[in-house]
Amino acid sequence: MDERHEKTHCLSTEMGDTDDFFAVMERDRIGLSFGDVRLRSQFSNVLPGHVSFSTRFSRNVSLRIPVASAAMDTVTEHEMAIAMAMAGGIGIIHRNMTPEAQANEVDRVKFFTNARIEKPICIRNTSQTIDEVRRWREEKGYRFTSFPVLDSAGRLIGLITGDHFGYSDGAQTVGQVMKGVRELVTATEGITVPDAYELLRHNQKKILPLVNEKRELVGIYVYSDLKRIAAGGLYNTDGNGNLRVGAAIGVGEGALSRAALLVEKKVDVLVIDTAHANTVSVFETLRALKFRFQDTDVVVGNISEEEAARTLIDAGADGLKVGQGAGSICITGTVTGVGRAQLSAIYWSARAARGSGVPVCADGGIRSSGDITLALAAGAHTVMLGNLLAGTEEVPGMVVIVGNTRMKIYRGMGSASAIVGNADRYVQGGKFDGKVVIAEGVEAAVPVKGTVASVLAEYLGGLERGMTAVGADSLATLQKNARFERLTQAAAVELRPHDVTVIQEVVPRAPFASK
Repeated sequence: MDERHEKTHCLSTEMGDTDDFFAVMERDRIGLSFGDVRLRSQFSNVLPGHVSFSTRFSRNVSLRIPVASAAMDTVTEHEMAIAMAMAGGIGIIHRNMTPEAQANEVDRVKFFTNARIEKPICIRNTSQTIDEVRRWREEKGYRFTSFPVLDSAGRLIGLITGDHFGYSDGAQTVGQVMKGVRELVTATEGITVPDAYELLRHNQKKILPLVNEKRELVGIYVYSDLKRIAAGGLYNTDGNGNLRVGAAIGVGEGALSRAALLVEKKVDVLVIDTAHANTVSVFETLRALKFRFQDTDVVVGNISEEEAARTLIDAGADGLKVGQGAGSICITGTVTGVGRAQLSAIYWSARAARGSGVPVCADGGIRSSGDITLALAAGAHTVMLGNLLAGTEEVPGMVVIVGNTRMKIYRGMGSASAIVGNADRYVQGGKFDGKVVIAEGVEAAVPVKGTVASVLAEYLGGLERGMTAVGADSLATLQKNARFERLTQAAAVELRPHDVTVIQEVVPRAPFASK
């Protein structure tokens, strides 16, 4: 990693102008949102193509773009998480499902495009027919078509591939059609990724089983994924070349048992997902998670105060999620009278985290690519998107027609319909327990937007241009160079389209094809 990229892994400690600006606002008890400020442009010798987005979501989980998808049941399941990781970010699987179902969602992400698969799905019954294996594969939702075949002792005895599904008689058994061990190219478990790639390329094979001295299967490499790694690219992967993915959990014993299933499936990061994280139950859950799963990062949210950030870091948090009341479908402020302007919440939380190695994720209130630039300039390492990703092809749910517009449902996790299976996120109970559901979110619909890749290209393009305008080639430099200016009401009007009738909205779109 070069020096420029290395800088992005630390929160800037040189934010003098920004510190002075927010200190004045805090003195007067003024909370700032994204629409209240702009960054001043500066001399720049940075070209857009030279900008690095490299960052971290938590202490040990790095990202290639500073974007995570929200843990909402109308935003992130396996398809969104796969798309996010392939774009260089990370998806956080929502928890409004059974622990087993959520673990399966994580599993589908980790198995989607694997370089080294530690625990490959295997076939042990050689008397199964190809049709039986095909039906089993479809029921499980596996997209891959190659399966090692083992004997009762776990020793590798063969392999079936996609060719067997496409060309074999479905009534034939696995034993009749599989490639035996004498036909296979295998390697020992210590082989490096470059050597595995060269071995498969030289032998023109797609699968490389890894075996120990007893010929027990200990993993496999897949050629297509080794080729991708060799070619580089934006994919956000772990040390084994598997896509990174996070998962949301709640608090208490239920959270611990859910976490155990997720860790078993190699989840990269756990996210304690509550509306108010500065509570006893969250601290107790965090300490228990760090004790039981010491090798798994835990991000905690949501908070909006400096004091909450400090105490959670002291309790072992590996990342902080900031935002209370700023989401487009959130009505916490209206219902409770509590919340904080998002830009101020980001700055003060990030300020408390400086020097700790704990990244901050700005969750909520992002309405444009310019807001992403402002959130990162104020100290965040990443932003979490819900509304801006809702409506993409990869989100859960069916397309509905509202008027003449194709739309998808987008609801807050504190909405009345979502809270039934998610009650501990927005604590229910008290004197009115059982009499009424106190909702802190609404249910809505958003227009269909296209693919995640196309949407992210627009938002990251805006961030790239914002960074070049202030002379920043990395996120750390963006924070160092940032000079915030508060807008008057007249300035806010002036800096948006005005005195015209807009006839074409700005939406993500593919570049014009050359003629």
